[in-house]
Amino acid sequence: MTKSFVRTVPVVVALALASIGVSAVAQTAATTTEPTTTEKVKEAGKDAVNATERGAEKAWDATKDTTKKAVNATERGTKKAVNATENGAKKAWNATKRTTKKATNATKNAAVKTGDAVENAGHKTADGMRSTGKAIGEKIPGTAENEAAKK
Repeated sequence: MTKSFVRTVPVVVALALASIGVSAVAQTAATTTEPTTTEKVKEAGKDAVNATERGAEKAWDATKDTTKKAVNATERGTKKAVNATENGAKKAWNATKRTTKKATNATKNAAVKTGDAVENAGHKTADGMRSTGKAIGEKIPGTAENEAAKK
């Protein structure tokens, strides 16, 4: 509503009430003192001002309350986001540590198994070479293996 409309309505209402009052006075012969039209308009204007002040005060209070609620909601949301981030970081760090330990242990186990395999292969190769050397030595005259094979 525009300001002029808000100002005009009480005046129109006051004039309408005044015209009703004037016709009622004309019909009755009683000598009561009724407020004049000017007094009625002033009263209506005061009522309009008071209503506007009350409305403005309610709007101000509602704005303050809403602002407080918004600030509190933002603070709660921020705290939740911080906690979620911290928890996520901790979980990621712990998962990284666990995975690193598992990878380290798997690497150690693979190295041990590789070393064992190489060692076993070396022993088998050495055993095979000894057997071959012994077989060759048995055929060569004058070697200890040849003498042992003759007996």
